[in-house]
Amino acid sequence: QVQVVESGGGLVQAGGSLRLSCTASGLTFDDYAMGWFRQAPGKEREGVACISRSGTTYYAYSVKGRFTISRDNAKNTLYVQMNSLEPEDTAMYYCALERFGYCSGETATGYRDNYWGQGIQVTVSS
Repeated sequence: QVQVVESGGGLVQAGGSLRLSCTASGLTFDDYAMGWFRQAPGKEREGVACISRSGTTYYAYSVKGRFTISRDNAKNTLYVQMNSLEPEDTAMYYCALERFGYCSGETATGYRDNYWGQGIQVTVSS
C-alpha cells in the first residue's frame, strides 16, 4: 500500500523560511519524477517545482531563486526549502510523484501511476 505524507507547513512571517517534506512508502522511490504544487483559495493549482529522476530541477518563475527542491532517495523523501517567503506564497501545498514520469518545466507529469500527498497549509503573514 502506497502512502505519501507531507509535513513541515505552518505559519511564518514574510521573509521567513519553511521546509516541506514528503515521505513515501510502498513504492520504488527512484522510479518517480516528483514535484510540488500549490493551490491558493480561488485560484487554480499551479506547479511550483519539479525534480527529475536524475535530479535535474525546474522552478516556476515566481519562486525561482527562493525555493529549492531536492530528493533523498535513501530516505524516500522529497523536500522543498522555501526562503524569503511572501504573502503570495500562501497556499495549500501538495507533493506529487509520477512513476517513470518527467518534468514538463516546473510540473511533474507522466502517463503511468501517480500519487499525491494530502496537502499541507503554508500561510505567510505580512
